Amino acid sequence: MALIVHKYGGTSMGSIERIKNVAKRVAKWHDAGHRIVVVPSAMSGETNRLIGLAKEITPQPDPRELDMIASTGEQVSVGLLSLALQAIGKQAVSYAGWQVPILTDSAYTKARIQSIDDQKVRRDLEDNKIVIITGFQGVDEYGNISTLGRGGSDTSAVAVAAALKADECLIYTDVDGIYTTDPRIVSEARRLSRISFEEMLELASLGSKVLQSRSVEFAGNYRVPTRVLSSLTDPLMDLEQEANSGTLISFEEENMEQAVISGIAFNRDEAKITVLGVPDRPGVAYQILGPVADANIEVDMIIQNQSVDGKTDFTFTVPRGDYDKAVRALNEHVRGHLGEANIVGDNKVSKVSVVGVGMRSHVGVASKMFETLSKEGINILMISTSEIKISVLIDEKYMELAVRALHKAFELENA
Repeated sequence: MALIVHKYGGTSMGSIERIKNVAKRVAKWHDAGHRIVVVPSAMSGETNRLIGLAKEITPQPDPRELDMIASTGEQVSVGLLSLALQAIGKQAVSYAGWQVPILTDSAYTKARIQSIDDQKVRRDLEDNKIVIITGFQGVDEYGNISTLGRGGSDTSAVAVAAALKADECLIYTDVDGIYTTDPRIVSEARRLSRISFEEMLELASLGSKVLQSRSVEFAGNYRVPTRVLSSLTDPLMDLEQEANSGTLISFEEENMEQAVISGIAFNRDEAKITVLGVPDRPGVAYQILGPVADANIEVDMIIQNQSVDGKTDFTFTVPRGDYDKAVRALNEHVRGHLGEANIVGDNKVSKVSVVGVGMRSHVGVASKMFETLSKEGINILMISTSEIKISVLIDEKYMELAVRALHKAFELENA
């Protein structure tokens, strides 16, 4: 039978009762003859609690020690789930990331997976055991525990599925699939039965919280069949019905009926930084963004204005949580290299994006988006595009209004 990887989020593992339900669901798949590997997150709220403890001691904990602390949440989860499976008669064995091992680089709190040794897991599967592996974490070449950043359990699950050449990776969450946008903001949002890999990657990277973008990258690079579905259904529901529920991330785009727009993503976690009056000369972008990259801060949208009298303004966005850190990096470096350049910023902005593979063959998407925002009195601060998405940066207070207006304008409520 098939080799299936299950991933369960923090809500799915949020209590002993829910962990027992996860065990029942996993056992059902195993009873059907499938080989099963499970990658659970820490119990809901546990990672925040652990990080909070560290910050009670120091506001800026050492990243290596923070990973040592944060990684324990998943270790508790795998142990509890293994016990729950054993209690219902299943052979189960749990592993921390370093025991597999899942090898990462040494970028603590934001580590990237380099390789996975699958030999130990395969031996256990051959012995008909259910294998449970901590999500979110691994080990670097020096033996230090590392974590993959928020949402890293998704990445762990898909990476494990890729390493094992699994038949499918099932991402169980507290929602029943991928929606055209967040139903908490637009009640008419509808669930998509399938979505292309490209669209899912854009939605994840643009703020959709259902899947972490790096997990989608893994799925695409290694062509791991991936499905998003709910863990809050009856764990003993019909297996075939469950296996076809949720949203399938499709890699056969040509077989899909391509809507012009498939979804609207948004991200509150944005901050805008502008360096005013920088010399318009070769290398200036590097002199600004180099220190930001050295501080391990991701940059998203970038605009450089037209030169006036040899001076220009350079604007970019960073995650809101990195705003102060980015400004400090610029103050320490840019002022000493770019003359009288002035740094200003705004951490009360949000990004709203429309995404759809159908944009390749349809014109007028941008004009319709901009017209819709204009009618609502929403000013656009920055714009970025790709072949299948258009993103705008706007004042945070208008974000939900923009999402609702765009969802209606593109008629996404219609099946």
